[in-house]
Amino acid sequence: MYDYDLLVVGSANADLVIGVERRPGAGETVLGTDLAVHPGGKGANQAVAAARLGARTALLARVGDDAYGRLLLDSQRAAGVDTVGVLVGGAPTGVALITVDPSGDNSIVVSPGANGRLTPADVRAAASLFQASRVVSTQLEIPLETVAEVVRDLADGSRFVLNPSPPQPLPADILAACDPLIVNEHEARVILGDAAVGDSPEDWARILLAKGPRSVVVTLGAEGALVASAEGVARVPSVAVDAVDTTGAGDAFTAALAWRLGARATLAEAAAYAARVGAAAVTREGAQESFPTAAEVEAL
Repeated sequence: MYDYDLLVVGSANADLVIGVERRPGAGETVLGTDLAVHPGGKGANQAVAAARLGARTALLARVGDDAYGRLLLDSQRAAGVDTVGVLVGGAPTGVALITVDPSGDNSIVVSPGANGRLTPADVRAAASLFQASRVVSTQLEIPLETVAEVVRDLADGSRFVLNPSPPQPLPADILAACDPLIVNEHEARVILGDAAVGDSPEDWARILLAKGPRSVVVTLGAEGALVASAEGVARVPSVAVDAVDTTGAGDAFTAALAWRLGARATLAEAAAYAARVGAAAVTREGAQESFPTAAEVEAL
């Protein structure tokens, strides 16, 4: 019996958000809206998204001993996330600088701060969390060596989900553990590197699958997603909504998919549910505050 449906190992950032009519070019200054500060970071976002859906969720992360760190801890606890694995100190809390244009598209620059101090030793010290978790999900806003340690510390029978964002080439041992590897088009191209990428998401998925992951999911924004495994490749439709802000939508998708996989859904079933969760998330501003409950997903 697992104590947690999902353990998220990853980043926790304060999101500093400004709305702009258009994003500035090189050397250009544009005026924006008033600054808004929200709890964010891919790891913290995934944990909140899963907990909002009803998953028993824990977070392993590091924040600074500062106001942003307290903001992040408060938001996790309010969502029902177990924060026993959240470490405090070592560096200031990570910060993401986000601009959002009128269409809802965003550009993000991240200062990792304390996220860069989440070490392999921290992972090893949290062995009891890994043993108690059905699914473990992580991203690349923490050091790659820490992600590699997560793979080594997985409990027998648990499932590993990776969203390699921001993307970088991945070693074979991490790729081999992914079930699934979740990527968008940009992330797929970075991980494939010099490989012949092809013109379609189906091509990207097949080539990625040949690199070692047990399964692959390619997210396609408003067009839904694509799933690939030894059983084949299939498209998963999205839900048509009026997008307000895409910040955090990919994190909501990943969290929902990881949770449903832990509940024994097939990859296609989990991705279809995750697409609905992601669609619900883009209809509201912000990251964590936009994440839906299970009831809101069903009503979509």
